[in-house]
Amino acid sequence: MAQETFAERLRQAMAKRGLKQADLVHMAAARGEKLGKSQVSQYVSGKVTPRRDVTALLASMLGVDPEWLRSGERRAAVRPETAHQTVRSTTAKKGSSIMREFKKSSKLDNVLYDVRGPVADEAARMEDEGLRILKLNIGNPAPFGFRTPDEVIHDMRQQLPECEGYSDSRGLFSARKAIMQYAQLKHLPNVSMDGIYTGNGVSELIQLCMNALLDTGDEILIPSPDYPLWTACATLAGGTPVHYICDEQSEWNPDLADMESKITSNTKAIVIINPNNPTGAVYPREVLEQIVEIARRHQLMIFSDEIYDRLCMDGFEHVSIASLAPDLPCVTFSGLSKSHMVAGYRIGWMILSGNKRCMRDFVYGINMLSNMRLCSNVPAQSIVQTALGGYQSVERYVEPGGRVYEQRNYVYEALNAIDGITAVKPKAAFYIFPKIDVKKFNITDDEQFALDLLHEKHILITRGGGFNWPEPDHFRIVYLPRMGVLREAMGELADFFAHYRQG
Repeated sequence: MAQETFAERLRQAMAKRGLKQADLVHMAAARGEKLGKSQVSQYVSGKVTPRRDVTALLASMLGVDPEWLRSGERRAAVRPETAHQTVRSTTAKKGSSIMREFKKSSKLDNVLYDVRGPVADEAARMEDEGLRILKLNIGNPAPFGFRTPDEVIHDMRQQLPECEGYSDSRGLFSARKAIMQYAQLKHLPNVSMDGIYTGNGVSELIQLCMNALLDTGDEILIPSPDYPLWTACATLAGGTPVHYICDEQSEWNPDLADMESKITSNTKAIVIINPNNPTGAVYPREVLEQIVEIARRHQLMIFSDEIYDRLCMDGFEHVSIASLAPDLPCVTFSGLSKSHMVAGYRIGWMILSGNKRCMRDFVYGINMLSNMRLCSNVPAQSIVQTALGGYQSVERYVEPGGRVYEQRNYVYEALNAIDGITAVKPKAAFYIFPKIDVKKFNITDDEQFALDLLHEKHILITRGGGFNWPEPDHFRIVYLPRMGVLREAMGELADFFAHYRQG
């Protein structure tokens, strides 16, 4: 007799307990765990095998041995629980083989990072089985043949012997001086060397700022769609992210009325992502001026994520919002990961500008947290001066005839040629955020859509919900692969949508 599959063992255990798929979802929620309907459906149908931690959760709820559920091998018997009872393991007696269960922190309950989430986990499992997956989910230039400028690599090699020790917690003098000069070119007001901090990518600095600023109950305005790290870091810091809508009908610019309507007495700051990830929007000066006016009326800080500021196309000018707000406390983030194709080097920075008097205590918190991590990656800091002052190879990529420019154009046109798909043309960065006609395709669950696309076409994308977009009608595509690969991917995507209906 052939060995049972995971799905067969799962269905057997559910039948023995008289449980339906919905019961498992409710039981998980009662335990404070997140288990989606689409996830359970995939497990029961045999399309997906869950991660080990999810298998352990299912086994605990079903009262079966997790090793049996995972592989079919039986170990110690496990006491079943009723559908209305939550099993809580207790501290094991000396010599007992049962160990208490260590759960993730409840602080993670509302944290989302689907760029590398359940669908990406399933793609990794498929790769382990030998399948080729086309990854259009992460803006990582290196795997697609984008190379770091030679002079940057040369200078890092030359300076490595000098990078063995810690730097100042803010960063190397040479790096911060180059960043300060760059800030002056962007017309940021009231910038000084002690207001510039390097980080292991912008991601570390975002987390540092949220921890330094937010108390429990504090609110911070974040765009929807967003880069999900902002929402995650605000949540982990104890704050409450409040999402304002970016308007697709207005080329993904922020809906200013929606933004202002969501300000309360608990609101501390406004976050903007400009150029935007995932939409590729570049905000015009007039929109930025109105955001500054809103922040001024309500006495709010401004955080501006500008990591893609050197990847604008079609002659669009990037304006740093801090240059328009000399009287407000502003923090501007940027780095080399995207503009110099050094994502793995992990080098970013933040610049404090404008009204620094009113954020002295915040700066005290920033300094404390910076000191606690000692410093950012010193070898990566050593190339900042060379990178910012040298040949800007990225300019060749984003001009007509350049790879990013031409691939952007192709993907934009190919997506809009698919019946039921529309997309706004990105003005910058590596991403496009197309809209799906959910009525045509009967889509109610965008995670299920992403899984179906992965299983049928072996294409990995990130669902719109992964960017805190409230409807299941968008997804993000990274257009970094070479043109031949993109043509193949767009052909497969068109074929998929020609017949796809969810449910």
